[in-house]
Amino acid sequence: MKLSKALSAVSICLMAMSCGSEVVKTAEDNFTDSVTSALENCGKVDLTAFQWTREPGAYSIEGDTLTVTTAPHTDLWQRTYYHFRNDNAPVFQIQTKEQYFSFVVKTDFTQSHQRFDQCGVVMYLDSDNWLKGSVEFENEQFQHLGSVATNNGYSDWATTAIPADVKTMWYRFSRRADDYCIECSADGINFSQMRICHMYAGADKISFGVYACSPEESSFTAKFTDMKITECMWKAHDGQQPDEE
Repeated sequence: MKLSKALSAVSICLMAMSCGSEVVKTAEDNFTDSVTSALENCGKVDLTAFQWTREPGAYSIEGDTLTVTTAPHTDLWQRTYYHFRNDNAPVFQIQTKEQYFSFVVKTDFTQSHQRFDQCGVVMYLDSDNWLKGSVEFENEQFQHLGSVATNNGYSDWATTAIPADVKTMWYRFSRRADDYCIECSADGINFSQMRICHMYAGADKISFGVYACSPEESSFTAKFTDMKITECMWKAHDGQQPDEE
């Protein structure tokens, strides 16, 4: 008897749905894949599709140019070596489920002047999982061109020293499923590999874009231009084949 009533209740629900009852939409129903849209539009990036995770001290968008003015004591870092956790840098991102693509952006940091002033490319998933590449000001002699991969709440920092008079840098962020590559370029044509890494939280929908911050008592204005989406320029490995499972 109880089973019969349960089945009747299910039947009534199904009939109500088929008769035009209102269907509640979820966030996924309204999801617009920004990479798919860009690839369908010759790679053009729509800045109006980006969203802030923490707004900067000031910013402006004019045409295809984003200008960001940092606030002091803003940074991204988790635990390793320094033992502190900084998670207040503004990031400007779009979302995608596309598994294979590249994102290119040019950064201008002419105004950076204080140690660790930085701007660059980022994939910020949450406070414990993110990836970034940038030039960080050090002193009047040199800067650090480098990248940070943060997995499960622990950051690393891989760098190389470059001259202090370098004031622009291009980045190319590429995805192949849950593996990622960041490259840099002085001219936007010839790119050099900075990092290949695996992101444990980066297997499905991701957010990526740009960021700027000033970890110490500083503020500067960064400029982001020439953003575009392309097919994945980080090609499949053509050497040793994967091990058998």
